[in-house]
Amino acid sequence: MSKKTTRKPAAPPKPRVYRTTRRVEFRDTDAAGIAHFSIFFNYMEQVEHEFLRHLGLSVLARDDEGAISWPRVAASCDYRGAVAFEDVLDIQLEIVRRGEKSVTYGFVFTHDDRPVAEGQLTTVCCRLDAKGPPRSIAIPEWIVERFQGRK
Repeated sequence: MSKKTTRKPAAPPKPRVYRTTRRVEFRDTDAAGIAHFSIFFNYMEQVEHEFLRHLGLSVLARDDEGAISWPRVAASCDYRGAVAFEDVLDIQLEIVRRGEKSVTYGFVFTHDDRPVAEGQLTTVCCRLDAKGPPRSIAIPEWIVERFQGRK
């Protein structure tokens, strides 16, 4: 008689989380001396690019079929507290949703463990063609593997 082994189904991959910091520069502040609301959108984009590089990817990649990029289709930020020139923000990026063609990143900004802001960016995987506008495509498997930590 052979023994039957019962395997547990594989757990879904945990969301990818990436942590980094940004220092509030003087140019990032408003007349009141606090970080201007708009700079958080720049920080989110910078951290997204840094995260992609961390995975060995880029916001502008190439494969055998040509160029791939990630235009934004939604961006939001809710503010919880102020930060000023020279403050260091701790920023956490997490993939909160990965669809067939899109990725939504969630961002949490803190300073000295105090909530500062929370934001989201949704990007769509697109094929770039000089002859026309970007065309959305399914996220290639080699990119999905990086998002899931398999490569």
